[in-house]
Parts: sequence; structure tokens; C-alpha cells
Amino acid sequence: MATITIRRLDDRLKRQLRHRATAHGCSMEEEVRRILRDSLERERPQSFIEIATELFGPEHGIDLPELPRGPMPDPPDFSKE
Repeated sequence: MATITIRRLDDRLKRQLRHRATAHGCSMEEEVRRILRDSLERERPQSFIEIATELFGPEHGIDLPELPRGPMPDPPDFSKE
């Protein structure tokens, strides 16, 4: 197992970490391991649709329909002739 040292940790942040560890019934060291593990193992959404589905998908009571895709329209022509 590796060891990591964090220098110049803000007192307020350390206090918050201590409170969070106490609330979870573990040591500050274990709480830091949990925070790191959870944040690094979380799969990051890759697209807007995945983000929207994660936030508002069926498990949240909202069903997002898949919209049909077609060819891109030509851009408007603003030139004056």
C-alpha cells in the first residue's frame, strides 16, 4: 500500500474532514480514502444526453424520449446581393 502526505491543508478543511469522519464513524484517514475512492471510481458522463439522463432519467420519474436525427440544415445566408 502507498502512503500519501498532504501538506498545508487548510484548518477549515481539516475541521470539516474531521466532522465528516465522525459522522461516518471512521478515522479521518479512512474518510479521505473513501472520498478519493468514490471520486476516482465514479464514471464520468461523456455527453450532454448522458448527463441529462443521469440527472433527469427514468429513475428520477422523467422519461426522456430519443429524438430522431436528420441531416444538418444549410446555414442561413446573410449576405446581401
